[in-house]
Amino acid sequence: MLRRAFSRLLIALAAIGLFVSSGALRAQDDDSRHGRKYKAPPLSAHIEVTVLRDSSGKPVHDAHVIFHPIEGDKDKGALEVKTNEDGKTVIDVIPIGDTVRMQIIADGFQTYGQDYKVDKPEISMEVRLKRPTGQYSIYKNSSNGSGTGNNSNSSSGSSDKSGGGKSSGPPPGSNQPQPKSN
Repeated sequence: MLRRAFSRLLIALAAIGLFVSSGALRAQDDDSRHGRKYKAPPLSAHIEVTVLRDSSGKPVHDAHVIFHPIEGDKDKGALEVKTNEDGKTVIDVIPIGDTVRMQIIADGFQTYGQDYKVDKPEISMEVRLKRPTGQYSIYKNSSNGSGTGNNSNSSSGSSDKSGGGKSSGPPPGSNQPQPKSN
């Protein structure tokens, strides 16, 4: 009889043990009370950029390809990579849906810059860099006389101290270049 009571007690304790342990296992699945939740990173695009010379189509080695992720009007930092011997570079960390400003800087070439919307998981771009040309300036005098600095002011009822109604140039303190007198 003692043996029968002992085996019943053992069975009852085993049942209670299983019941308690199943509740503890279920509590591990419940994230409402415990620590941080894992948030998966956004899907990122695979962007491949090929940088070539515009004149010959040959690859540009060691060009700096800079990605500026943009949020609204705000720049969120920069990611810079360099091209290999084939003029190619790859970046895999730009999230799909972002807008990036891509800038390419290489010695002996004009700087390239363009905004792109990253809307596909695979993007391949080819950029042709041009050699530098003459600089443009609003201060350069042109030989045909129609450049800046030739201001023809029409008299609109205001008088000039020197008489004759002609202005000798822009008013003092203005940022307009003064015409050369020969």
